Amino acid sequence: MDWDKLRIFHAVADAGSLTHAGDALHLSQSAVSRQIRALEESLNTTLFHRHARGLILTEQGELLFDATSAMVKRIDAATARIHDSEEEVFGELRVTTTTGFGSLWLAPRLSKLYEKYPELNIELMLEERVLDLPMREADVAIRMKEPSQADLIRKRLMNIRMRLYASPGYLERFGTPERLEDLNSHRLICQNPRSAQVTAGLQLVQQLMTHDIQAMLTVNNYFGVLQAVISNLGIGVLPDYIIEDFPSVVRVLPEVESNEVPVFLAYPEELRQSKRIAAFRDFVQEEIVAHRMQRKAMGAE
Repeated sequence: MDWDKLRIFHAVADAGSLTHAGDALHLSQSAVSRQIRALEESLNTTLFHRHARGLILTEQGELLFDATSAMVKRIDAATARIHDSEEEVFGELRVTTTTGFGSLWLAPRLSKLYEKYPELNIELMLEERVLDLPMREADVAIRMKEPSQADLIRKRLMNIRMRLYASPGYLERFGTPERLEDLNSHRLICQNPRSAQVTAGLQLVQQLMTHDIQAMLTVNNYFGVLQAVISNLGIGVLPDYIIEDFPSVVRVLPEVESNEVPVFLAYPEELRQSKRIAAFRDFVQEEIVAHRMQRKAMGAE
């Protein structure tokens, strides 16, 4: 089978358009179209349904796209290993983690990593969906649960808890709750119970909602919850790692907290020798140590 035609087919299937695939491949639309027709003729099948809004894969096209996707990921992995045979740390590193942890804890610290490795290009993918590391949807993950796949190297970084926080401005205006029952006269800010989130955080929200909360603001990630808290909108359910970088927020009802949530770093076994992975792993571990020392100094443990 012609590898060049497969490469073009994969680009078209990924883009859903001859024009967009041509732009990505630096080929004309007519040249891309000829290659797709030739591939369909060689396989004696139709790979795309063509309609006004673009191209949709047929069942046979889906099978071939699955195969070319696996090939692309294998090539990416091989390329990464070749790059990692060099002494210097450079190239692309795709990191996935949750929106809250990525935006509130990881991203503000990345300048230190770039200072040490200026030629490292990080793609930070923030979402609650757990990406498939063995299938190379990402190179390394930081997740709020232990990975279930057996072919991953994993390291437990720390434990976190969800707690209640408010701004000084809010508490000055509306008062500080002394008991759980007092929450019914405050606005609770939390993740939407229907949105993807760690189980411990959801359980805490569900527990709090049994106390006849009259006013609520729900957001689909902790970054939004923190912004609402800082804006004096109410009392927020937030992970305790925010206290170091946002010391102005005040913890309320200190006896209220979630169960511990483990934070794991994981990456595929095949990237064990990756210098980019090692550089990122060591950086995160150093920042975790500094984070713990800062928390102890602040008496936030």
